[in-house]
Order: sequence, then C-alpha cells, then structure tokens
Amino acid sequence: MTVPEQWKPYIETLRQRDRAEKERVQRRYERAWELARQAAEVLRRDFGATRVVVFGSLLRPSMFGARSDVDIAAWGIQPQDTLRAMSAVAYLDKEIEVNLVDVNTCKPGILQVIEREGVEV
Repeated sequence: MTVPEQWKPYIETLRQRDRAEKERVQRRYERAWELARQAAEVLRRDFGATRVVVFGSLLRPSMFGARSDVDIAAWGIQPQDTLRAMSAVAYLDKEIEVNLVDVNTCKPGILQVIEREGVEV
C-alpha cells in the first residue's frame, strides 16, 4: 500500500513515539528486576526470609507494561513481621511498587501459581 506523501511525517512521528515508549518500558522492566533482587535482599537480611520468588508480569516481558509493578512472594517471614516486611519493600522505588504476597494467608490457587511459575531471586 502506498502512503500519501503528506502522511509520511506523521507516520514517522508515530514510529518515533512507539520506539520511545518501548525503550521506556524496557528500562522499567530492567529496573523492576533490580528492585526484585533488592527486595529479596531486604527480606532475607531484615526479616529472615528463606525463599523469595518473583511471579506475574515481570516473568512475561510481553505482558510487562508502563504501569506494571513487581510481584514477589516470600517464605520464612514470621507472621508478626509480615506487615513490616510488606511496608519495607513496597516503596523501594518512587515509580515502581513492589507487592509482597503473604504465602501464609493468600488463596490456595494463587499460591499454586506462585509455586508453579515463580522464579527464585
């Protein structure tokens, strides 16, 4: 299909915007993995976590987008420390939220997905 000459500048602008957005998402994706590793370190060091896994959109780059967050689950945290642990990792970054799932209280179906698909960090 031939594109009319007067449309070409607009099409190029759209392509540039698309490339820029993909680059932003890629940087966010890389930062999200850094945060996952940082959160795992905090949970192990400060809360005695014995296992930390990432799950959700971070494991599927094609599903990770401009508003995606980091979903992690941890084992070995004492129940009385769970809320403090959640708070400690939630805002490690101003732009990307880290969500810690309490494996002791989450729904069994969610736990099955986490155990089946989660990647240890």
